[in-house]
Amino acid sequence: MSNKPTERPAARARRQRPRHALALSALACAAALLAPPAWSQANAALLGDKTAFIDDLMRQMTVDEKIGQLRLVSIGPDMPAKKLAEEFAAGRVGGTFNSVTRKDNRPLQEGAMRSRLKIPVFFAYDIIHGHRTTFPIGLGLASSWDLDVVARAMRVSAEEAAADGIDMTFAPMVDISRDPRWGRTSEGFGEDPYLVSRIAEVSVRALQGETKPIAADRVMASVKHFALYGAVEGGRDYNVVNMDPQRMYNDYLPPYRAAIDAGAGAVMVALNSINGAPATSNTWLLQDLLRKEWGFKGLTVSDHGAITELVNHGVAQNESEAARLSIKAGTDMSMADQVYISQLPGLLKSGKVSQQDLDNAVREILGAKYDLGLFKDPYARIGHESGDPADVNAESRLHRTDARAVAQQSMVLLENRNGALPLKKNARIALVGPLADSHLDMLGSWSGAGVNKQTVTVKQGLEQALQGGKLSYARGANITEDKHIVDYLNFLNWDDPEVVQDKRSPQAMIDEAVKAARNADVVVAAVGESRGMSHESSSRTQLTLPESQQALLKALKATGKPLVLVLMNGRPLDLNWARENASAILETWYTGTEGGHAIADILFGEVNPSGKLPITFPRSVGQIPTYYNHARLGRPFTEGKPGNYTSQYFEEPNGPLYPFGYGLSYTEFSLSDVTVSQPTMKADGRVDATVTVKNTGRRAGATVVQLYIRDQAASVVRPVKELKDFRKVMLQPGEQKEVRFTIDRRALSFYNAKLEYVAEPGEFQVQVGLDSKDVKTASFTLE
Repeated sequence: MSNKPTERPAARARRQRPRHALALSALACAAALLAPPAWSQANAALLGDKTAFIDDLMRQMTVDEKIGQLRLVSIGPDMPAKKLAEEFAAGRVGGTFNSVTRKDNRPLQEGAMRSRLKIPVFFAYDIIHGHRTTFPIGLGLASSWDLDVVARAMRVSAEEAAADGIDMTFAPMVDISRDPRWGRTSEGFGEDPYLVSRIAEVSVRALQGETKPIAADRVMASVKHFALYGAVEGGRDYNVVNMDPQRMYNDYLPPYRAAIDAGAGAVMVALNSINGAPATSNTWLLQDLLRKEWGFKGLTVSDHGAITELVNHGVAQNESEAARLSIKAGTDMSMADQVYISQLPGLLKSGKVSQQDLDNAVREILGAKYDLGLFKDPYARIGHESGDPADVNAESRLHRTDARAVAQQSMVLLENRNGALPLKKNARIALVGPLADSHLDMLGSWSGAGVNKQTVTVKQGLEQALQGGKLSYARGANITEDKHIVDYLNFLNWDDPEVVQDKRSPQAMIDEAVKAARNADVVVAAVGESRGMSHESSSRTQLTLPESQQALLKALKATGKPLVLVLMNGRPLDLNWARENASAILETWYTGTEGGHAIADILFGEVNPSGKLPITFPRSVGQIPTYYNHARLGRPFTEGKPGNYTSQYFEEPNGPLYPFGYGLSYTEFSLSDVTVSQPTMKADGRVDATVTVKNTGRRAGATVVQLYIRDQAASVVRPVKELKDFRKVMLQPGEQKEVRFTIDRRALSFYNAKLEYVAEPGEFQVQVGLDSKDVKTASFTLE
């Protein structure tokens, strides 16, 4: 979800929760003697037939009541108590977001039950990577390359949200991101269509469950941002997207399609334009593609204020035209603005919007409420007041075991020279860095109802894990000394700033850190970005660590002590200096509620790291976009050969700093040559590709065996390789396992120049590796 341009999301969420308490209590006073819904009395026999029930209910609705259903209201200070009560009682609200407890939501539903037809409202919230228990951010979940791990996080998130009276989440976020300058890279699952699609499927099923209506301990998924939002030009949020249809279909659309095929009940429409047409008013996107070609029958919701922004885009002269364009294109519900409710009555009267346009939207909204089970029980997730928790933030409501287990799988070991890791528990450790003891930054962006003080910091995790060792701590540096950046990160949030500056001089902080380092056996530096630096609207022009942190690291390196970097960030960073100078680098992203414990588990070797990168790390910002499955070229650069007159940058080495699929372990693995079951494959046949993976080290560990396919010659230019399958394999020292991948026609298919989904005859190269760069190969021919 997006927010008003003048307001930072985290600040808005924190400020508004206490302020709307009076509005909610004003509604609560009439809770006791509510009549059963009119539709449940008159149409009880129809409740088992979704189409018949909705048809009958719509026949009873007035035009004003229908328009009211199209309104998704943000609960906050702009909606005073009296106005709130009037809007719900008049049936002018279809759903809300940002009210996040049963106690808050119950009076709102009771208000809806006082409307003429007693049509329930639904309650939505941004539950991206956890609700009260915060799990690793999207990039962290994807780094696990473990669909069971992703499902576990999403299932717990749904259970916690439903227990708070929430019906819908604006997730999963499945935008393909190949430009790490984009701040919202942190929310998604990386650069690869196949991996993100698999995670999208699993996420939807875990959030919604397998039953219809959706069970009371599950929530409806609203996949976002439809579409192509991760491809905004220059990585700048809200920017334009210009893309040829073939790239759309092959690279960027598959994750949305996967989520919809998995049963996602709703779609959030993106803020960007696509080839000149904003998504919110894009008839091709919302009608021709989504509903006609893909067969989607659910609810579409605008992003925050996106309909009014059509005027800013320059495709609508005023709000009336914006409303007309959006509803005719297929944007069913208007989030956080008044455009539909203020403009549709006049548009209907003038004939510029038809009754059918309105009814199409209303039908999908009612359908979502039906699928949520709200017509059978408007309080399905809200429950009775007697069941409300005494303290919504109670420790007992958290799922710490799940959070720790998931976080352990989400980290990627990038470097480990001379066995610097794991650390010894009896060592003298100097822990430094501005992120080493930051509760808030453990949460990452879009942290739901997570409470910072309930997180475990790196400092706390190491302190509790040590046995006979000693931990000394020094901040060492601020996140940044750039006042402009600090002011941006704290915008509209001065009463509770995201970034708190240490008032000491940078040199005084470095001196303290160096003193701690000299008295230690090893230095652990927790550095990276504050969570607000990897957030919506936080696009960057550089990927380097801020100067204050770079200066700290150089001073620590000069002590001669082993230097272990614990990175916290929501995007790939420029790590050239770190790669050359650090003894070890652990990419932790933002690990969530139990992050400190999970990080300690990895650093001390209680858990062997097994994460793999879901996104490429470029050497510098000048290489962007850098992604592994780029198109083949007529003059490709070949490593080890002269670069003249080939596609390359001449100032620095070519290729990524860390490739897609890369990640180290505390043990070693080997792969045998890959064999294919037969040299040719019939059009409707299959070929098996087999390798043997062996743990050649001295510790048990897991790795991810990755299958890539290269189409050697096709009717159009194809990628150098594409991920088509993967297996995560756990092995004891000396143990080996055979891994077999079955390749069928679908794995060889793509959208050609006519947007036909085809598998063309010819030779295909099979590539199997433990990352996308270092692979074993074999070939077969498709007849």
